[in-house]
Amino acid sequence: MFVDSHLHLDFDEFAHDRDAVLAKAAGLGIDAFVNIGIRVRDSGRVIAIAERYPNIFCTVGTLPHLADDEADVTAEEIISFTSHPKVVGIGEAGLDRLYGNADWETQQQVFAAHITAAQKTGLPLVIHSVREDETMSEMLRSAMAKQKFNFVVHAFSGGPRLLETTIDLGGYFGFGGLLTYADNDHIRHAAQIVPLDRILLETDSPSMVPAPLTGDRNEPANLVHTASLLADLRSINVDALARASTDNFYRLFSKAGRM
Repeated sequence: MFVDSHLHLDFDEFAHDRDAVLAKAAGLGIDAFVNIGIRVRDSGRVIAIAERYPNIFCTVGTLPHLADDEADVTAEEIISFTSHPKVVGIGEAGLDRLYGNADWETQQQVFAAHITAAQKTGLPLVIHSVREDETMSEMLRSAMAKQKFNFVVHAFSGGPRLLETTIDLGGYFGFGGLLTYADNDHIRHAAQIVPLDRILLETDSPSMVPAPLTGDRNEPANLVHTASLLADLRSINVDALARASTDNFYRLFSKAGRM
């Protein structure tokens, strides 16, 4: 069985057929999902979806693109949502000036608040990091030296610096559609060499449709395409990857409990 460890089921793209999308995924062996928050002050959206389905969990966080909108968010405000039984992680939060234009200092400030929330709660931090390997590595190493916390770099696309940092600090790697794109040899290299017990699978639905599929909307059923490529890259069978990545998920997101 697989877990889709990062997707956005509360987005409008799934409003008309969410049950059918989940049923299709279940038919392919995908039996648990994490609905990822992108605005702390809109956490009710992700929590509501998680409450509706027994096998959906959620996180609360501020996407770096939206850091200006939640510039004053504090660790305490983030933590206030984590008493809910379905909230199993912090994020997604991080650094990204490629796809977003939020103020750079504000991005770092907001990300730091999420790190503190992860440190104080013991819940894993879901990191969004795009081409900011140097600053991300520095922030992670500095924070980890003060107090340990668990984290996953979602949709991992980093270079050698962030790869080394994530391995050194015991972080996890989320692999999804980006792994399948022709120009992403560096991601496929990372997927081959990172420890098997640090790998999570994800779709980031409705974004990041894996190649060679096409269309405007990704969905959790497409996880099997990424899993097939990743298993080939590691010279293991898909069942072994399913077992390992699922074990890894429940180790990292221990609050979810094994289904």
